[in-house]
Amino acid sequence: MTDSNPSFLGRISLAVGTFFRILGDGEFAAGVLRLRDGGVTASAAPAPAPAPAPAPQPAPVLKEASPDAALQLLGLLQRDARFIDFVEEDIKSYSDADIGAAARLVHDGCRATLREHFTIRPVRDEAEGSRVTLAEGFDAASIRLTGNVVGKAPFNGSISHRGWRVEEVRLPKLADSHNAKVIAPAEVEL
Repeated sequence: MTDSNPSFLGRISLAVGTFFRILGDGEFAAGVLRLRDGGVTASAAPAPAPAPAPAPQPAPVLKEASPDAALQLLGLLQRDARFIDFVEEDIKSYSDADIGAAARLVHDGCRATLREHFTIRPVRDEAEGSRVTLAEGFDAASIRLTGNVVGKAPFNGSISHRGWRVEEVRLPKLADSHNAKVIAPAEVEL
């Protein structure tokens, strides 16, 4: 170890850091006390080496999603269900019966589009309300714990939503010249 002569600000930083470490670590405080009183005596045992800190987990690699597939799906929902027209419509002036009738048409079209282009299955097969036990190591990406979540697995609870998982995607292929940002072209009647 080389001797260094820290600057005044460096010594302030060292003093503050040491102060808080002395307050929080009794063994470290005892070592500082021995050092202040003239160094380690022959009868004093050397301080045990600190346990190595756990290796930090690497940050997850984030991949950038291409918006083309999402835009393509919006286009299909607009084509088959007039989804965007329905969502963008100001419905305040319509009666509940009119909105319900329109919602039924949008629902039917959306459902047909999803079934044509995706195979969607529930994450859990049990009925909603069923009691389940989640063992340690359960797939946290597929199951979200809600309510009073304390402790470690196994967890016992009731299924409040079975979840959805896409098993297959069957979106049409797009030509290179296709502009996916145009979800529905404007229509001009002649």
